[in-house]
Amino acid sequence: MYSVPVSGPTSPSRAERKEQTRQALLGHTLDLSAERGFANVSLREIARATGIVPTAFYRHFASLDELGLALVDDGIRTMRVALREARRVPGPANANDSLPVLFEQVRANRALFRFLYRERYAGPPEMRRAIAAEFDLIERELTVDLSRMHALATWDTGDLELAAGLIVAAVVPAIADFLAAPTPAGEQDVIERVRRQLLLIMLGMGSWRPNRR
Repeated sequence: MYSVPVSGPTSPSRAERKEQTRQALLGHTLDLSAERGFANVSLREIARATGIVPTAFYRHFASLDELGLALVDDGIRTMRVALREARRVPGPANANDSLPVLFEQVRANRALFRFLYRERYAGPPEMRRAIAAEFDLIERELTVDLSRMHALATWDTGDLELAAGLIVAAVVPAIADFLAAPTPAGEQDVIERVRRQLLLIMLGMGSWRPNRR
């Protein structure tokens, strides 16, 4: 996802070089934090891996915390793209089409998703709070999406929030399981399991009678 500056037949502009270096800083931070976690990576290590002096780091980020939050923003943005595919599962028939596309996004951005899930629980407090807030926002966005479905027109906000929570509770952990799967067969098992979970949720939603407690 992140690019490293390369030389070519035409010289990049100053703005292009700055963006290339910024992307390289993000990419090398992902690599360095993969084994030890973001909190155990130093600014000097990141600068050295990127090929710049430590003071040049501050031309791109005000602090390591800002760099970490930039990675969180990128991860959440990518996750929203992926989960948007899961939102195309208003009924059981669509699950077979949507889920492979969802997990292809995860596969294509494996390092970024791993960073997001690891730092969600083990990262610095500010980063954990930012990730938790973004996950809450994803659930609220799904609640709004469900409210626009004709079949759910009679549902109140509480019912919609329950349904959104169930869907997110199925899909989000499945992404973590997918990342941890040791083989392609294991990945496919994860996809099949979450497909069946969503099928159960959707069938239950079809039988739910709003406002009956």
